[in-house]
Amino acid sequence: MAFRSRRETLRSILSGSACIHPGSVYDAISIRIAEDLGFPLGMFGGSAASLAVLGDADVALITLTELAEQMRRMSRAATLPVLVDADHGYGNALNVRRTVQELETAGAAGLTIEDTLLPAAFGETKAQLISLEEGVGKMKAALDGRSDPSLVIMGRTGAASITSLDDAICRAQAYEAAGVDALFFTGIKSRAELDAIAAATRLPVVLGGAPEELNVLDYLAARRVRIALQGHAPIAAATQAVYDTLKALREGTSPKALKGLASAELTSRVMREADVKARSADVLGLKK
Repeated sequence: MAFRSRRETLRSILSGSACIHPGSVYDAISIRIAEDLGFPLGMFGGSAASLAVLGDADVALITLTELAEQMRRMSRAATLPVLVDADHGYGNALNVRRTVQELETAGAAGLTIEDTLLPAAFGETKAQLISLEEGVGKMKAALDGRSDPSLVIMGRTGAASITSLDDAICRAQAYEAAGVDALFFTGIKSRAELDAIAAATRLPVVLGGAPEELNVLDYLAARRVRIALQGHAPIAAATQAVYDTLKALREGTSPKALKGLASAELTSRVMREADVKARSADVLGLKK
């Protein structure tokens, strides 16, 4: 299977003894840069997807089709394995099953399914969770939806910051029993909370952001944390760079006087120009 090696790489990270930081990716350029810089894994976050594809906030507006198509573009552009934030699976458990099928076909190495109630309920300003029973049903549907057993399915919960740590542990244990490959937590606030999670569960752990006291790789690795996210700074940096460049041009700056632009060498490398020229020579008879 074309994407199996990428999924096996992710599985080797989860079965290893170290904790790694993935590179936040959201399009063909960012994933190629992350791959060239040596990141072992890419993370395609929901907020980055919404901003890159729609220019909208992360409020469950992006569709499964749009997410999968963006993943497909990245899969074509690079071989870096990517973990995809699949939100709530775009509906009920049956929708989750289809979400897994689409993202598997699009080349994802793994994906997360969360138990947050999405879209937000009418009149509610705070995040809510679906029931434990529905969450377990979604995990079972996700596992049933994959045709490649090497595709990684992660059960994700934000219960620690929405209900309680005890609820987060209860949900994690239920998702673990359902058969997911790893557990993804958001909202963990302290070492004591992570210690409790590590003691109560068995699977590899992924953290979706954490306070500074937790950001020590050796400590995280000893608590079975294998992947620790660092937010989505690349798309924020790209947004600022585009804004600054367009603002300067609008205010009359000469293109030749612009600062911070990618060099011709970097642009050529990112677009794989040398590979294109070699193929053109081989199949079009053009000079290298």
